[in-house]
Amino acid sequence: MRLIYSLAWWFALPLVLLRLYVRGRQEPGYRQHIAERLGFYRRDAYVRSSSVLWVHAVSVGETRAAQPLIDALLAAYPTHTLLLTHMTPTGRATGRALFAAQPRVVQSYLPYDTGWMVARFLRYFKPKLCVLMETEVWPNVMAQCAQYDVPVALVNARLSERSLNKALRFPTLFVEAAKAMSCVAAQTDSDADRIRQLGAPAVHVTGSIKFDVVPPPDMLQRGAALRAQFGTRPVLACANTRDGEEALILDAWRALQRPDILLLIVPRHPQRFDEVAQMVNAHDLPLARRSTMGEHALSVDIRVVLGDSMGEMFAYYAACDVAFVGGSLLPLGGHNLIEASAVGKPVLIGPHTFNFADAADNAIAAGGALRVADATDLCTQAIRLLDDAATRIAMGEQARHFAQQHGGATARTMTLLKPLIK
Repeated sequence: MRLIYSLAWWFALPLVLLRLYVRGRQEPGYRQHIAERLGFYRRDAYVRSSSVLWVHAVSVGETRAAQPLIDALLAAYPTHTLLLTHMTPTGRATGRALFAAQPRVVQSYLPYDTGWMVARFLRYFKPKLCVLMETEVWPNVMAQCAQYDVPVALVNARLSERSLNKALRFPTLFVEAAKAMSCVAAQTDSDADRIRQLGAPAVHVTGSIKFDVVPPPDMLQRGAALRAQFGTRPVLACANTRDGEEALILDAWRALQRPDILLLIVPRHPQRFDEVAQMVNAHDLPLARRSTMGEHALSVDIRVVLGDSMGEMFAYYAACDVAFVGGSLLPLGGHNLIEASAVGKPVLIGPHTFNFADAADNAIAAGGALRVADATDLCTQAIRLLDDAATRIAMGEQARHFAQQHGGATARTMTLLKPLIK
């Protein structure tokens, strides 16, 4: 089965490379570092050492979630280099921003999952440990790591029922990959049970590392400065919105006619910034873009601010009064609500949060989050909170307490990793 899988990769490779070129029209990063995706590296292109710890974080969310663990690894192993790999340009940009001041962090793309390309990657970097974040289990990566005696840990692991059923359709492929793991640090008991069904050994429940992400002081300061630019109007932030959600939100928002409240929209994917800006203009809502605001006060005529910048999510949450976390109005599984909770903001989420089911349910039970039925309900509940300062402040404190009481996953994960590092 893995041979068939590898052949499929080779046959699909021309289309995959064409897709990189096409996506590069909107996001130029997809046309950069293509050799890395194929397992080729210039001899002196990277700082290499004899002791490399490898962490793979596919995109933005996984990279931000990996920050506490990477910081802990760097502190515990001061003579080691940390190799951080990604699959998307936005993930790579996020890693560069997070670790710009850390010379021991080296970045690269992970090659496509063919045995030959992954083998070249392993021979070049010679990692002592492979740490995969959340769901990134690739059959040939697992097989090549076993061949080169590289222990593999899946950390902050999550697996939905839908993903489990898909994996079980190809048991000889994904069950074999799961069995090759040295250990698994799962987010919840439910995730652990599903991962065990794939046959993974040494599955432990450690909680979510995302609870250990601390709002950076400079981001909180930037958020305060941004809020000063917004003025005295209450602010609703709709963050990590996905394709199809912005139109629903804008329709509902325009219908409510509340110019005394500012709407802040932060799309999850930067290649959609211009598209969302056009959408706002089509709704006849006066727009300001974060990228062109400068340091001047926002005009009171502006109804919508577009958060078209990278690496400022904590600042956006700090600048708002109520936060909606996107990817949840449509059946996309939702996104991380812990960052907004950690800043002490009341959180609204849609009906579709299957990627973060336990965190969403626990936040609601703690009183720090509310589930809304649709975009109209989202706007109605947001306005209710914005008009009721006492309820809003109390809910924000409950959200902050929820985020703080679930910490400690990084330390528990480090306990599992230390025996694997030779």
